[in-house]
Amino acid sequence: MGLFILRRVGIMILTALCLTFIVFFLTNLYPNLEKLAKSEGNFRMSDAEVSSWLEKGGYLQPLPVKYGEWLGVLPSHRYEAPDGKVTGRCIEPGMSAEEAPNFCGILQGKWGRSTVFKDGVGDILSVRGWQTAKLMFWVMVVMVPSALIIGVLAGMREGSVTDRTLSTVSITTTATPEYVSGVIFIAVFASSAVGLKWFKGTATSAMEDITFANFTLPVLTIALYGMGYIARMTRASMAEVMTAQYIRTARLKGVSFRNIVIKHAMRNALIAPFTVIMLQFPWLLNGVVIVETLFNYKGFGWTLVQAAGNNDIELLLGVSVVSVVVVLVTQLISDIGYVYLNPRISIS
Repeated sequence: MGLFILRRVGIMILTALCLTFIVFFLTNLYPNLEKLAKSEGNFRMSDAEVSSWLEKGGYLQPLPVKYGEWLGVLPSHRYEAPDGKVTGRCIEPGMSAEEAPNFCGILQGKWGRSTVFKDGVGDILSVRGWQTAKLMFWVMVVMVPSALIIGVLAGMREGSVTDRTLSTVSITTTATPEYVSGVIFIAVFASSAVGLKWFKGTATSAMEDITFANFTLPVLTIALYGMGYIARMTRASMAEVMTAQYIRTARLKGVSFRNIVIKHAMRNALIAPFTVIMLQFPWLLNGVVIVETLFNYKGFGWTLVQAAGNNDIELLLGVSVVSVVVVLVTQLISDIGYVYLNPRISIS
């Protein structure tokens, strides 16, 4: 198991480097850099002034060099003005060039500074990421138990009225994207036009104080979409287990149907859904982009939209790092958990 984890970690590191390099390349295309120079300097800057600004900031260096500086494996770029003043990524306000470190990239915990929020990228992501973590926690609390119950009930008696009804509900929720269900929820349960003002159409206040009124709609919007997929996977796995030979043997021995389901079928039926549940975490990062924007909940997804819309390169790169790490770590946990749950799996 230890060697398996080490191999997977090595693959994860290589994958993370490849993905972050692609994002770094796309965000550092010259049109983006030109837009950054004009937004930080002056929108009336000439081409020569733009080139001068980018050269001072080290943006015109070769791409591998810039990527190495951003990672923190190469010394950061420094520019010495004619008056002797030295500026660079590692030199913060009030710090002299001699006091500044040579390396200040992601590996050193230096995420850069957001051009939109005028704050450190690391500080922004920690605050916004915590808001999204709270949202994802409650989504999983609602989504996972509900999906498992629906899937088990549908798979216990394949082809029954209960199975067909719950399967239809699962397909409907999965086929309805968040931007559709979210708008419907707001129009029905939060709009004065319909009259059912049970909940708030915005979740901004939930950032400070989570209540049933301001947090129910965004949680349901995300949970319903993922619930159907998990439920259908659970139903398929449960239906397959219920036709297994050892289940038939238990029935012939007179074991009650309730004990067959709970003691014999459920554990084996939940092996496949476990992997699907773990892979919901990367999917939730995509789902929160729509829901947080729709309900004005200023979390990780809302921050991504703001960074992309305002060409905030450093913040976009920080968001990409967090996203890649979440995806790779959850996949690793999923693989390890699957091995422990299914003794038939060998990692030799």
